[in-house]
Formats: sequence, C-alpha cells, structure tokens
Amino acid sequence: MTTRVGVDVGGTFTDVTLVHDGELVTAKVPSTADQSEGVMDGIRKACTEAGIEPSDIDEFVHAMTVSVNALLERNGATTALVTTEGFRDVLEIGRQDRPKLYDIEAEKSLPLVPRRRRFELRERTTADGVEVPVEPSEVRSLAGDIPSDVDSVAVSLLHAYAHPENEQRVAEVLRDELDVPVSASHEVLAEFREYERTATTAVDAYVTPKIDDYISRLEERAAAAGVPEPRIMQSNGGIADARTVREHAVTTVLSGPAAGVVGANRAAGSVRDERDLEGLVTFDMGGTSSDVSLVRGGRAERTTDTDIDGIPIRTPMVDIHTIGSGGGSVAWVDAGGALRVGPESAGSEPGPACYGKGGERPTITDANVVLGYIGESTALGGELELDVAAAREALANLADEAGLDSPLAAAQGVYRVANAKMTRAIREVTVEQGFDPRAYGLVAFGGAGPMHAADLADALDMDTVVLPLPGGVLSSYGLLDADEQHDAVRTHLTLLAAADPDAVEDILDDLVADVLSEVDTPDAAQVRTVADLRYEGQSFELSVPVGETFDAATLRERFHDEHERAYGYTIDEAVEIVNLRATASVERSVMDTTLSGGGEASLGTRTAYFDGTAYEATVYDRRALAPGSTIGGPAVLEQNESTAVVPPSWCGTVEADGTLVLTEGDQ
Repeated sequence: MTTRVGVDVGGTFTDVTLVHDGELVTAKVPSTADQSEGVMDGIRKACTEAGIEPSDIDEFVHAMTVSVNALLERNGATTALVTTEGFRDVLEIGRQDRPKLYDIEAEKSLPLVPRRRRFELRERTTADGVEVPVEPSEVRSLAGDIPSDVDSVAVSLLHAYAHPENEQRVAEVLRDELDVPVSASHEVLAEFREYERTATTAVDAYVTPKIDDYISRLEERAAAAGVPEPRIMQSNGGIADARTVREHAVTTVLSGPAAGVVGANRAAGSVRDERDLEGLVTFDMGGTSSDVSLVRGGRAERTTDTDIDGIPIRTPMVDIHTIGSGGGSVAWVDAGGALRVGPESAGSEPGPACYGKGGERPTITDANVVLGYIGESTALGGELELDVAAAREALANLADEAGLDSPLAAAQGVYRVANAKMTRAIREVTVEQGFDPRAYGLVAFGGAGPMHAADLADALDMDTVVLPLPGGVLSSYGLLDADEQHDAVRTHLTLLAAADPDAVEDILDDLVADVLSEVDTPDAAQVRTVADLRYEGQSFELSVPVGETFDAATLRERFHDEHERAYGYTIDEAVEIVNLRATASVERSVMDTTLSGGGEASLGTRTAYFDGTAYEATVYDRRALAPGSTIGGPAVLEQNESTAVVPPSWCGTVEADGTLVLTEGDQ
C-alpha cells in the first residue's frame, strides 16, 4: 500500500489531495504568509479525515507560488548582475516592443537588478569563440565591489551560450569569493538572444534564495511530522527532487498552474478517448485568477516564450494563459459607467464580502451567492460559513453605482462580464492558435470553475464539459500522477540543408546525457529530442520532433506541416536550425480511485437564477452520488472544495471515479 499526498498553494487556499488504500481524501485550508505552515495544516487535516498519521505518508509532492509571488510582488532577493563590458544595460534596454501599443503613458516593468548593482567585466566572446579571456584577478576585484547586502548574483556574458569558458571561470571565482548563490546563464539557459538569456538568469538569481529558504523550512516542518522530503512540481509539468529545484529555481515559476493541467489531463483522459475529442481545454478558476491551457495528443502544450510582469522567462513551461478573473476578483464601475471585473482580488484577508471577515467590495463569489449557486448553508472548504447578507449588501452597493435596479441584476452582470473575459481567454488558446474549440472538451476545475463551465462551453459551442471529482483541488490531485521531467537546450544556428549531421547528433547526445543525469532512474526514462526551426529571416521558431536519428529532409517536412497548422501557409525558403532540445521523463505509477457513493444524495432545492430567470434547482451532495447517476439541470452539486452548476439545458452523468460529464440537451 502506498500513501501519497499532493499539496498546492494558491493565493487564497492551500489544496490537499491524499490517496490512501485507494481512498481519495481532499482538504482545503487558508493559505498562510509562511506557505509551509498552511501546507502542514492541510496535510494534518487530510490525514485526520483519512484516519492516518502524517508519518504514514510514503510520498509528498508539492506545488507552490513562492517564485511567482516574488516576481509579482517584487520582494525577491537583492541581486547583482555581472556581465560583459559595454552590456551593463541589457536588462534596461530590453526589446523595442511596448507593453501597451497605443498607451502613451505605458511604462515598462523595472528590471529586477537596478543599475547600481550591475557590474561589467573586461572579456569578449563571439559566436565563434573566446577572443579576450577573463582575468581571475579582475573577477576577484569585482567580487569585492559587490555590496555586502547582495543575496545572489547572476552572471550573463556575451555569447556564453555557445562558448561558456569565460562565464565558467567567472562563476567559479565568485562562488569561491562570495557566500551567496551564483546563477550562470550557460547553466540556466544555453540559448542565444542576449536580453532573454540575461533576464531569465536574473530571475533565477532573484528567486533562488527565496526558494532555498522556503524549501528548508518546509523540509524541517515535514521531517518533524514524519512526512517525507517534498518533491516539487516544475513549470514544465514534471516533478523534481528538492536538490534539483534549488539548483534551478527559475523552473518553479508556474509550479501550481502546471500541476492543474496535469491533473485535468489525467482526470479527463478517458472521456476524451471515449468521445473521440481532438483534445482538452483546461480551465482553472481559483480565488485570484483563471488559467486556461490546451492539451493535444494526451500532452499539455508547452512554450518557451513566457512573460511574467513584463519579464521574459525562456525555460520550458506548460503553455498557460492567465487572466485576473477568479472567485475573489473585485467588481467595479469604471469612469464611463461600465461594469468591470478584476484584475484586483480581495484575496483571503479580508476576502469576498460573504466570507464575513470585513470585506465590503463585491466579488465574483458574492455574485454566485446572490444568484443561488452557492447556498446559505454552504461551508467553503468545509469550514468557512458564509455571510449571505454581506454579499447582498455588497452587490446592492454595486447596483447603485452602476445604475442597476437590484443586487440580483448586479450579480447577473458580474457573472456575465466574468464569463465574457474567460471566454476570450479560451479563444486565445484555441481559435487564435488555429484550433477549433468545438472539437475539444472543456475540463473545468478550481473552487469556482465548475460554476461557470457550462456557460463558457455554450458560448464556444463546445458540447462536452468534464468536471473532475477533486475539481476544487485538482492541482494537488495532478501532483500525484505527474511524471518526473527534466529539460536541456543549446543554441545551434545553422541552415538545415547545410547542417553537419554528426555535429547535430553530438549536441543531441550531450543534451540527452545532461537530462538523464538529472533523473532518479535513467534506465526507466523516456527521452524526446526536438529542434526549434524557422524560415531564414524569421524572428520566431516552431519546435518539431527530431526522432531517433537526425534527418534534414524529414525535419523540413515536419516543419512545413507545423508552420501550415500554426499560420495557414508555407513558403519555399531555406529552413534554419536555431535550438536543439532534449527532455527526459520517467512515468510514475498512477493511483486509481473509485467513487462508491452512498447515502441520500439529494439535499433539497433552492432558488437559483439563470439568465435572469428564477428556477428551483435540485441540490446534491456530490460525493453521495453513485457512479452511473444522471443529473438533469437545473442542479447544484456541492462538496467541500467546490460547487458545480448544471444549467437548465444541460445534464450530467457520473463516471466510475466520480467525474461528472456534462452535455447540452434534455435528460
């Protein structure tokens, strides 16, 4: 018997999923300022419900928001940057694109490292090799100039992605001279494009002390409770041990959202296959934001082109589109009298008005309370009792400000505006990327996602909605089944037709060796190699699989096919290799769970409003529903961590594992 626990920290709640002897136990507790305290609170709560001790846990997997919070709140480490003479201002200059094209007052985000902590070294490396070797004595002298309050150092020298010898010497000397972490660009991101490589290396240095400090506290608390050392979810959708994450902290920036996509793929995979869907759109609506992603061919779409708060990060990540529209998003009226929702969030303290913690501004959660989707007796997370009167008062104030005639009208408006924002987000990852959403299933999760899913699907003409049983904690559920995964990349700029097969194979062999050195069991690893290709003269690339052996003609055809799919055309131009990549993954055994159901599932009825019309909706205890049960709308399915809504024109079927599959039409 194996007992696994997954814990995901969100902005409002910390979610826990525990599987013990085939039984699925979930828990949700408020997030804490020191996230490790909330993590252990959640583990203890789940263990109590399962009737076990924390020391009975065999495996602990964790997703966190330490890195992304440090970037968004700008409270990471005090970081210094060492770079080539003449390139001190690369972080400041950035690219010529504007954050908002038509806003003359738009400002770029400030660099993580201010100019006074950016230092230059006399050295020169070109794409062809080292021209001016670095002098160790100059590096030692520079180390003495770095202020004593600096917590970490980033090193990014010109063309170190191709010839890292100078950068290796600099990093080695700084590690000897300074008692702080040193992030070297050839270790963080061995790719060309000076600005992006430097920015990504700066991010790694900026978050490394935070990650190291947090993991140390968590390991201490876990060890004191007899819980194993945590394994950490990375942004690429795979897990790694704590040591690896400490050495590559930048890989944790989208830790939690990536876990949600993994969980959605796992929970809805059988539905996708049964209904012959092309893939899945995952929709995670939490307390602060909503995350949308795409799963094709059983694998989450990945990207190496992500910006967070205006900072480019070029490590492999699950491709996730995030908008500021979560359950705690505040509704407001703009200067033109239009109703708006988000991106500001009420958070967990004080939270939405219905939390009864002193919050007065209306949120999406308050609107769902007024609409009857969340009932007066509902206890969020199984503990937090709602203040319905406070929610109505907050919506009444919003109605007065917006010129609406009632709190109900304001609630309906908030619901529609929020749904419109989320519909646009789904269009961005489907229609705007060349995919037809009608051929996909919508997997909705998060505390609020299942309340909005059917309306979103209706707006997009999607006829299948999948609501996993642990939907309110699906990111933590995804942690239990995530594979171990590691990535490596190296720039190799050459025309595909002129590429030396032996040189390409040598680089791929080195990359494969790098990723295999990171996995716990290399013999069990599956390795994929890809090439980033582009037409000569383009400034962007598309990734195509290399296969077992490098073959230029085959790669060219694959690139044409991918370019046609992505952009609708191909051209008869030379194709260029830009980067070569390798990924090693080790599959972990899946922990199957089943839903037995039992007891009285129906909890009565309550008035709920759909499109402004009042209905008597049947309320169900979702965990009491037996597999095979059919639910006709209007209905509300309650459980501790989330609430699912079935509109009047939809019906749902309960699968063996408790997943609810909604389709439009009569029961």
